[in-house]
Amino acid sequence: MPYNIVALLKRVPDTESKITLRDNAVVTEGLNFVLDPYGEYGLEKALQLVEQHGGKVTAVLCGPADAKETIRKALAVGADDAVHLSDPAFEGGDAAATARVLAAALKQIPFDLIWSGKQAVDQDNAQVPERVAELLDLPHVNSVIEFTLAADGKTARCVREVDGERDVMTTTLPAIFTAQQGLGELRYPSLKGIMGAKKKPITDWNAAALGLDVAAVGAAGAKFQVIQLEPPPARPPGKIIPGDAQTAAQELARLLHEESKII
Repeated sequence: MPYNIVALLKRVPDTESKITLRDNAVVTEGLNFVLDPYGEYGLEKALQLVEQHGGKVTAVLCGPADAKETIRKALAVGADDAVHLSDPAFEGGDAAATARVLAAALKQIPFDLIWSGKQAVDQDNAQVPERVAELLDLPHVNSVIEFTLAADGKTARCVREVDGERDVMTTTLPAIFTAQQGLGELRYPSLKGIMGAKKKPITDWNAAALGLDVAAVGAAGAKFQVIQLEPPPARPPGKIIPGDAQTAAQELARLLHEESKII
């Protein structure tokens, strides 16, 4: 049976970018933005399921106006259409405020499954999908590394990797699943896919289109406030230990014991 699958995505700074701060905020000018890697795992699984069973994949991303370039990557690798949730009122929100925006959008999109990354590599708080599931009263399984749909199309079997162990869980559909590394790497876009992405539709929804009170989203609807951002302390320079292997090993052990206090 065909499935309508939504892939919740996020635009994040490339992990190889140099992050600088100004006025207690990350300087975005000149940053290279990409799809969050964990979200890519979920998108790949959504594409695989549609290839196997039929249906469509809708990519949903909440971000500023210039995030469309990032959305196009999802379309280039095979997503059928996309929804861009963009409004100045959405900016500055925390996980709770962002979840309200996504939940409102999902109420207007037909879906059988929702895939998301288990966390985003920028803020790294791993809360948004769980909050969306709560707002929509949906089952939720996080950190999925293996996924199988039942023959009747009504349930799914998930394997989660937790603290070196594996949990096996079964849930009814519709449900929200978050992807962990190991579920599958996102495919590369083909030239045909890149060209075709320019013609695929991207629907734009703002707060008014979603029927949202601007006081409940973005910075106005955030449950917490960031007081101060600081870069991590600079790493001390490395130390080269001279001598043959035996002498160097003895000196290394001494330094780890007496200076670093590691052993």
